[in-house]
Amino acid sequence: MSTLINHPSIPNRQIWAAVGSMAMCAAMLIASEFMPVSLLTPIASDLRASVGMAGQAISISGLFAVVTSLVIPSVTSRLDRRNVLVGLAGLMLVSLVLIAEAGSFTTLMAARALLGITVGGFWSLATATIMRLVPEESLPKALGVLYTGNAVATSFAAPVGSYLGGVIGWRGVFWALVPIVAINLVLLLVTIPSMKSERSQGNGNVLSLLGRPHVASAMLGVMLTFGGAFAVFTYFRPFFESYTHADVAELSMLLLGMGLAGFAGTYGASAIMSKRLYHLLMGLPVALAAVTIALLPSGHNFWAVAALVIAWGAVNAAIPVAWSTWLSKGVKDKPENGGGLMVASIQLSIMVGAELGGTLLDHYSIGATFIGGATLLILSAIVVGNGRRLQPRAE
Repeated sequence: MSTLINHPSIPNRQIWAAVGSMAMCAAMLIASEFMPVSLLTPIASDLRASVGMAGQAISISGLFAVVTSLVIPSVTSRLDRRNVLVGLAGLMLVSLVLIAEAGSFTTLMAARALLGITVGGFWSLATATIMRLVPEESLPKALGVLYTGNAVATSFAAPVGSYLGGVIGWRGVFWALVPIVAINLVLLLVTIPSMKSERSQGNGNVLSLLGRPHVASAMLGVMLTFGGAFAVFTYFRPFFESYTHADVAELSMLLLGMGLAGFAGTYGASAIMSKRLYHLLMGLPVALAAVTIALLPSGHNFWAVAALVIAWGAVNAAIPVAWSTWLSKGVKDKPENGGGLMVASIQLSIMVGAELGGTLLDHYSIGATFIGGATLLILSAIVVGNGRRLQPRAE
C-alpha cells in the first residue's frame, strides 16, 4: 500500500496533527453514540416514550452503521478520503443539532440514523487512512493515538453526560457537543492532506470472508459477545435507579468508575494477549456474565454495586482488544475487509442487544434484561470453545 508520508509537500507536523484530529473525531463519535445511555430516563420522559423505546435510539444508529460499514468502500472508491471524512463529521454535527432540538421520538430516531452513518463510515475508513498517513514503523503509535480518543470518550462520556444532564438538561448536553464537533470538522479539513483513492486491489465483497469457516465462527462469537454486553450496558441507568436508588451524583460516580476501570482492563488484556488470546476470547464473556448476574442480588447495596461495576468495566474493555488481536491473526491477507466485517458485526450486535434488552425491560423487568444479556455472553463462550474453530485452516 502506498503512503503519503513520502510526499515532500506534507510536513511531519501536519501528519501527526491529522492523526490527532482523527482521534478527536473518534472521541466525539463515541461520546455522541453512547451519551443516551446515561440520559435514557430523562429522554424517555421528555419525549413521552418508554425507557425501552428510548433505548432503541442506540439500536437505530447501530443499524445504519452496519449498512454503511459494508457499502462505504465501494460508494466512496473514487472520492478524496479527506472529503469523505469531513463529510461524515458534518453528518455528525447535523445529527447532534437534530437530537438537541428533537420534539418527537421519530425525530430522535432519524437523527440517530444519521449518526449511525457517520459511525459506520468513520470506523471502516479510519485504519486504512492512518496507514496512508504514516510510515509503517509509526503505525502502532498512530493507531494508539487514534484509540486513545476512543478510550477517553468511553471513560468519560457517560458520567459527564449524566452529571451535565442533571445541571443543564439532556438537550443541553447535546448542544454542548455541537461547537466541539464543529471545531473538529475544521481541523479535519485543515490537517488531513488530499488523499485520492487508491485503485482497488480486487479484495472482493466484505461479506465474502464469511465463506471462511473460522471467520464465520469468529463473527458469531463477536456478535454474541457484544450483543450480550450492550443488552446490559444500555440499561445500566434504569438498574441503578430502580435497584440501587442512586441519585445523579452517585450515578455519575458509578459510570465514571466503570469507565476508568476500562483503562486497567485494556492494559491487562494487552499484557497477556499474545500467549492467552483464545483463553481470553472464551473467558472474558464468562466473567462478564458472572459479574452481570452478581449485580442482581447485590443491587440494593451501593458499595457492592460500585465494586461490581468497576469489575464489569475492566472486563468489558478487554473484549474489543482481544477481538482486534484475533483480527490481525485471523484475516492477515485481507485486513481492510476483515475490519469492515468486524465493524458491521459489532454494530449489528449493538442494535440487537439494545433491542433485546429494551424488550425484556418493557415486558418483564430489568432483571430479565440482565439475565438475557448474560445468556448471550455464555453462548459466545461456547462458540469460541478452545479457540480451534477460530483459527485459519492453514494453522
